[in-house]
Amino acid sequence: MPETLGIGVDLCAVSRIERAIQKAHFLNRVFTEVERAYLQGRGRGAGESAAAMFAAKEAVAKALGTGFDGFALADIEIFSDEAGAPHVRLYRGAQARLAEIGALNVMVSISHTKDAAMAVAAAE
Repeated sequence: MPETLGIGVDLCAVSRIERAIQKAHFLNRVFTEVERAYLQGRGRGAGESAAAMFAAKEAVAKALGTGFDGFALADIEIFSDEAGAPHVRLYRGAQARLAEIGALNVMVSISHTKDAAMAVAAAE
């Protein structure tokens, strides 16, 4: 069984992220091209989905043990597989931090309502 090397959790208000995603600067700074395309296709559900992704990125950064020291929000990509399960891809500084702590993977679990989004991440 893999050893857990770090754990992170985050909770955020959907309304705050709904306001923020109205600004192109926020979208481009926080979300990857893949994530922005996904959100664009979500229509009215984009705010909840964006908040869930944002919470997941924060949880992953905490699981890596540094917060966002040495990498950016967009260095963490949240995506879903065919069954809808969330997964994480790391780029640049986040990928380097994963190797630095000796982890091979980051797992994430996400939940949201119309008001709040939360995520838990574990580096293993």
